[in-house]
Amino acid sequence: MDLSYRNIWRITYPILAGVFIQQLIGMTDTAFLGRVGEIELGAAAIGSVFYITVYMIGFGFAAGAQIIIGQFNGAGEYRKIGPVLYQGLWFLLVAAVIIILAIQAQGFQLLKILLHSPEILKATDTYLQVRIWGFIPVFVVIIFRAFYIGITDTRILTANALLMLFANVGGDYVLIFGKLGLPEMGIRGAALASVIAEGLSALFFIFFTLFKTDTLKYGLNKIRVNYKIMLGICRLSIWTMLQYFFSLSTWFLFYIVIEHRGETELAISNILRSASAIPFMIIPSLGATMNTVTANLVGSGQSGKVMPAAWKIIKLAYVLGLLIETMMALFPTVTMRIFTNETTLITQGLHPYYAMLTTYLTLVPGFIFLSIISGSGQTRTSMLIEWAGMAFYVIGVWLVVAEWQLSLTWCWLTEHTYNIPLGLITFWYIKNYLWKENRRLQMAA
Repeated sequence: MDLSYRNIWRITYPILAGVFIQQLIGMTDTAFLGRVGEIELGAAAIGSVFYITVYMIGFGFAAGAQIIIGQFNGAGEYRKIGPVLYQGLWFLLVAAVIIILAIQAQGFQLLKILLHSPEILKATDTYLQVRIWGFIPVFVVIIFRAFYIGITDTRILTANALLMLFANVGGDYVLIFGKLGLPEMGIRGAALASVIAEGLSALFFIFFTLFKTDTLKYGLNKIRVNYKIMLGICRLSIWTMLQYFFSLSTWFLFYIVIEHRGETELAISNILRSASAIPFMIIPSLGATMNTVTANLVGSGQSGKVMPAAWKIIKLAYVLGLLIETMMALFPTVTMRIFTNETTLITQGLHPYYAMLTTYLTLVPGFIFLSIISGSGQTRTSMLIEWAGMAFYVIGVWLVVAEWQLSLTWCWLTEHTYNIPLGLITFWYIKNYLWKENRRLQMAA
């Protein structure tokens, strides 16, 4: 592979554009609901983080499929890629139905145990009863996204994300506030707009793949169920599914603990979460690039080029991130006013806002290094390392937020208790064990 900055950027910028636009969708929900009320703003935070946590089960499965696709692509075995895509699709569709039924049956009871405010509980349940139907189309979206990232043809991701953005922004405006003769739906309208946007995105991927992608080259001309291939994906993906699910579960825990402190603190945290998406979208985009670069290099027998590529990607992450963070640090009020007009929320959120900005600096290395480990195929090790980082984080959140009840600024600084250990552990493992373990696994295979 060409590992120049130019080619790394060629792979990255469509992913980044797609992630940016997807983040804009969440930011749009916050911006609109911030004009509705604190209860709706806080409930959307709980509901969306709950949704994303469960969504990570499917995302983790697609990440495993992406690694396999990348390795086949690097090895030039293109016709083996289509069956991986289809088996992933069948698995995720069944999983989506099971998840929807489970949340309908027990979701409210779970939220009732976790949440303190009856108003937040009612609004969150209202949001989720509509939002969960997005699991079907969004699971279709993530498996096609894994396909295009795995073959390093990421250009389509930008167009797809733009479609989602326009559909969601228009849907939010019309459905939340009751425009064009439709009833005012409030938080339910935000959820419905997101589901519609995800449905259009899924249809876009399906039709583009059928009519614009070389179906013969990638073995996409035979749609059939193959349990052997599906089981092979599951063996690799089970660890990424567990990794991503529990990773977001800790984020959900953070919001639950904040909710117990009050509706204002929860509303501020939702504003900060949306604001943090502006710089932090760079990290998962470059992580996805690092993952597929690693998979392709391993598949083509060029694993020695992985670390040089990693250092370039880390430098790129800092250059892009610091440019954005500097502007956000200079104009904090302008940034926060995107999401709310409430002067109290902006004033009380100012110090936590700066604390949030610092966490970008410590997250970059660990996230990129973790993408190398999973991209090499060692998804179980990647999961265990992530869990180690989460253990530090959970302890930090419990002590700072629940036990000591420190200010919201300190609550947001607990992110460093995850970021720093993750960076140290991943770098140590890559330096001392990663490639030795890869050779051992290859010999055993």
